[in-house]
Amino acid sequence: MADSAVALEDVASVDIMTELLRRFKCSSKPDKRLILIGPPGSGKGTQSPMIKDDYCLCHLATGDMLRAAVAAKTPLGIKAKEAMDKGELVSDDLVVGIIDEAMKKTSCQKGFILDGFPRTVVQAQKLDEMLEKQGTKIDKVLNFAIDDSILEERITGRWIHPSSGRTYHTKFAPPKVPGLDDVTGEPLIQRRDDTPAVLKSRLEAFHRQTEPVIDYYGSKGILANLPAEKPPKEVTSEVQKVLSS
Repeated sequence: MADSAVALEDVASVDIMTELLRRFKCSSKPDKRLILIGPPGSGKGTQSPMIKDDYCLCHLATGDMLRAAVAAKTPLGIKAKEAMDKGELVSDDLVVGIIDEAMKKTSCQKGFILDGFPRTVVQAQKLDEMLEKQGTKIDKVLNFAIDDSILEERITGRWIHPSSGRTYHTKFAPPKVPGLDDVTGEPLIQRRDDTPAVLKSRLEAFHRQTEPVIDYYGSKGILANLPAEKPPKEVTSEVQKVLSS
């Protein structure tokens, strides 16, 4: 406890006041437990931070949580590392256990956004069982529904200037000279993941895995299909409508 007291003394008053005000504002917000589902490029990454801030939720990305549990050497983290070292997949029970652990954090008091999990119906069922034991449940599943052809146009048109990180899009934000960076004139590259062949296999895997999960939550009446092909601002207002209903 002494350590945290010393640490708190070192925090600027303005930061403490900002955090207190944030917590005060959050105290009147309804609890929300959400799952986001959507293929790469569907805009999930754009909407997630806004939902998190609007509803005072914590963002639980399973990959990050696994790495954090391994680094912190928690009992579950040690088990996960054993599996990883053997080149095995981390079991569903372990991942659900790590989510269970993460949910107890103060930042998750008002609820959470789960991203990248569940990917299978079995995982969804295990998650439901764990939440039921805590006397809670998933409130809404936001499905960022978008046509593959629109995604292909969004993603395969992306080009990057490697040294500066500047990004371009052949249709939406083209460089002045095709294939060259506006500032340096150096050639642009395309990330391997952004090529049509890689995208096609990623989308096929996504649909194969998640269609049953989408159906599972649909049958529970908690699925909301968002028109993810619309501009971000319109998607945001759709999200707000869904979450205030």
